[in-house]
Amino acid sequence: QVHLVESGGGSVQAGGSLRLSCLASGFAVGSSCMGWFRQSPGKEREAVAGLTHFGMTDYADSVTGRFELSRDDAANTLYLQMERLRPEDTAVYYCAALPSECSWSRLFSPQIYDYWGQGTQVTVSS
Repeated sequence: QVHLVESGGGSVQAGGSLRLSCLASGFAVGSSCMGWFRQSPGKEREAVAGLTHFGMTDYADSVTGRFELSRDDAANTLYLQMERLRPEDTAVYYCAALPSECSWSRLFSPQIYDYWGQGTQVTVSS
């Protein structure tokens, strides 16, 4: 049975840092396509970052240079290191997984993902 459990959210001041974790079970993160999405009240869900099964990454323009993906295959966990946080980064962050190969060009398409976590809240105050 597949599960994704996000953790690491919280409240920080602008300029601060957080590291989100997505612990997976029931499949191997190392051979899957993974993504982070976020949604804030009144806004549509948006892609933040993605990682293909062979390690290629993609980042939204708004987070490039501030956020970084990493993966620990032994721990079966995906991480999102977030630096220099801004109030506009405030949202619920969701981890998504497709336990198979995927195209880098489709990482930001939520339709490709079969599994989603419950989300973790990130709040950045000014």
